Amino acid sequence: MEWKQNTPSFCEKPPPTFSRLLNCFSPSSPTQLWWLQQERERGSEGSKNSVAFQLPWERGQESRSKNSSGGGGGGGRRRGGEMDVEGGGGGGGGGGAPPRGRNSWGWQKGTLLLAYQSFGVVYGDLCISPVYVYKNTFSGKLRLHEEDEEILGVLSLVFWSLTLIPLLKYIILVLGADDNGEGGTFALYSLLCRNSKMGLLNNMRANHGSLSAYNKEEPCKESRNSMLIKAFFEKHYSLRVVLLLFVLMGTSMVIGDGVLTPTMSVLAAVSGLRIKFPELHENYTVLLACVILIGLFALQHYGTRRVGFLFAPILISWLTCIGGIGIYNIIKWNPSVIRALSPYYIYNFFRKAGKDGWSSLGGIVLCLTGAEAMFADLGHFSKLSLRLGFTIVVYPCLVLAYMGEAAYLSKHREDLQSSFYKALPDRVFWPVLFIATLATAVGSQAIISATFSIISQCRALGCFPRIKVVHTSSHVHGQIYIPEVNWVLMSLCLAVTIGFRDTEMIGNAYGLAVILVMCATTCLMFLVITTVWNRWVVWAAAFTVVFGSVELLYLSACLAKVPHGGWLPLLLSLTTLLVMSTWHYGTAMKQQHEVQNKVCLDHFLGLSSGIGLVRVPGVGFVYSSTTNGVPPMFAHFVTNFPAFHRVLIFVSLQTLAVPKVSPEERFLVGRIGSPANRLFRCIVRYGYKEGRWDHFNFENQLLMKVVEFLRHQDGGGGGGGDRMSAAASGEDEAMSVIPATSSSGGSNQHAFDAGTTTSSCEIDATAGRKKVRFDDGGGGEEEEAAEVKELMEEKEAGVSYMIGHTCVFAHESSSAVKKFAVNVVYGFLRRNSRRPAVVLGIPHTSLIEVGMAYRV
Repeated sequence: MEWKQNTPSFCEKPPPTFSRLLNCFSPSSPTQLWWLQQERERGSEGSKNSVAFQLPWERGQESRSKNSSGGGGGGGRRRGGEMDVEGGGGGGGGGGAPPRGRNSWGWQKGTLLLAYQSFGVVYGDLCISPVYVYKNTFSGKLRLHEEDEEILGVLSLVFWSLTLIPLLKYIILVLGADDNGEGGTFALYSLLCRNSKMGLLNNMRANHGSLSAYNKEEPCKESRNSMLIKAFFEKHYSLRVVLLLFVLMGTSMVIGDGVLTPTMSVLAAVSGLRIKFPELHENYTVLLACVILIGLFALQHYGTRRVGFLFAPILISWLTCIGGIGIYNIIKWNPSVIRALSPYYIYNFFRKAGKDGWSSLGGIVLCLTGAEAMFADLGHFSKLSLRLGFTIVVYPCLVLAYMGEAAYLSKHREDLQSSFYKALPDRVFWPVLFIATLATAVGSQAIISATFSIISQCRALGCFPRIKVVHTSSHVHGQIYIPEVNWVLMSLCLAVTIGFRDTEMIGNAYGLAVILVMCATTCLMFLVITTVWNRWVVWAAAFTVVFGSVELLYLSACLAKVPHGGWLPLLLSLTTLLVMSTWHYGTAMKQQHEVQNKVCLDHFLGLSSGIGLVRVPGVGFVYSSTTNGVPPMFAHFVTNFPAFHRVLIFVSLQTLAVPKVSPEERFLVGRIGSPANRLFRCIVRYGYKEGRWDHFNFENQLLMKVVEFLRHQDGGGGGGGDRMSAAASGEDEAMSVIPATSSSGGSNQHAFDAGTTTSSCEIDATAGRKKVRFDDGGGGEEEEAAEVKELMEEKEAGVSYMIGHTCVFAHESSSAVKKFAVNVVYGFLRRNSRRPAVVLGIPHTSLIEVGMAYRV
């Protein structure tokens, strides 16, 4: 089966103007979803001249429906081997601009609500940095003299670093490089994969170019530089390998932050106790930090939704405290520190401090921790909400906090190693210490949740072993919990806390992990600006030079501290990179072997008649990664056990390079051979941020899609049956996207609820098992009705699932490195990861596993 898709070159726009930023958010909580639905209902009651209100996932439907023939009802089909995309109803006004009139206040309220909620998720790590930045900066050979050049120089570096990296780079520029509302390293890689052939991950644009998520960008003329860069990557396979390893390396660093952030934040917060109790032994602060960490990780299985309402007030209280105390210290101790806003003091600092000043950059870089989280957590909020929250509240409060601490240090040079807590007035010391401890928990929660999300994305794209992903909220899909990862993170955090015991060495490790992630984002943004936004290479070079030079300066200072704790993030990231790259390589080799050894349909049908196959009652689901032909696992089974079900459906679960796939475009259904064979193929498409739901509902909806396919095939006008049936060769099956007919589904969970998908489906729970029945009325042709009836009967007879239990070994002639990677590392990961049947939720009573051994 081969699909050919003729698509124009697409380019995405650079960050939109400020007036259009209101459109760029997606709901992440029941409150936001309720508000959106309320605003849509109000908009429907307004005047006809007002801009129609649409939910974010409904935008673009009108433009796509205009491109389909017939305009409103069933859309036209593409011919000549393309996938048939059935257009839905037209409906929906343009969603290109924020609504006017009575809806504009609703948009403002929603944006402010998102900005408020972002404080509890995004900024925790960034806001806790004032506790330890000055301590780590002056922990080396850098010392203060009678003048204030060193203090003003460090403050100037902190101010301009906050201005250049979090504010200018991330808030203004990088947030514009979203992938359908999602951010992070994988989002940038996904953009590159969809707009060019730079990707190595499976299931990119080739077979799924008709998806609306791929075609949201407007066609534009490609620049010469963009064409040259794309051609260069397409020509050199090694560059695509390096790009993938680079992305995985950046992702591994973010996962390493999941170990260092809780350790650094909690230990820095509880160390304030030794200010009031100098005789308190270090072991007690370490013990208290370990207790807090154990409690933090032990509560993860409850999900962030149950305690999330506390997070935003805590961070806002913390920012108010440090901002207010900063103003107090500036006024009381040294108002002249405002001079440090001039970049002249950076020059003067390096001129006088020399090498010691360069070495201190390893501590100053800690003021940037958490900047990457603003981009990584974009999917839960909107661009405008993050921009408002950072520029109006976070950025000013952080600047005031650093300035106030510098003002205090200018008059109390002896308090370098505990300047933050020493700068607190006595009356507010204990309240601030309490809020600081809570704020560290909030910041740690943000990076832990981000780690869960990133690993889930890697697993979906075949770059991480099979693990159990638990959805802790039925309303917010992004809130997940991964038991294995949670306990590994807790063990590593405790080991680092007990082993290092001090924030200085942990800070050396932390800074290196932070700056490496930023460098990875800068390099990927160069490719996005040139190949996705189609801007001049001069603009991409300017972006890379301005931000890359600053980051490389920090990186050089952090690398110098590798022997003093900086080796820890390198060890963690290299270990994670080894796991991810080896799993991806082994999975790719297995899938390549299956594609090369698949059985063509003509041969299989001839084999079926030659060995006297027996068709037993029931429906069989055969899971495989191949999207055409017969998988070798099933051919092996039939050869040794010549019997299979009367209705057979080959199911292929595909994870695409998009965050989400709309429910209307999830199922791609086709027939194999003649109608008498009762063989079907269904490709189920997911985004890399989506999960797979209850297998009972999945089973019911999959059968519903087959019924809808049959009705569409025989009931559609113009001889639709010829278009849907397999070609004479048996290899080129024409597929059809079967849309969900429910108008009430909004979330992925609803999309998998067969009871709400269509009125012709009825769930009957008997004997603890869900069953599906199809309404065979509707005036269809007799042949179609008979086939639907037969499918009903076979479903009642029972459903079985067949899946391969595959062992992969390197060929005997392979190199020693390949044998070690495939036989040892990949084999160990495969044996100790979740079984495919467990991940898919297949009941073991209905499972048939076929053992296979592949030599690759």
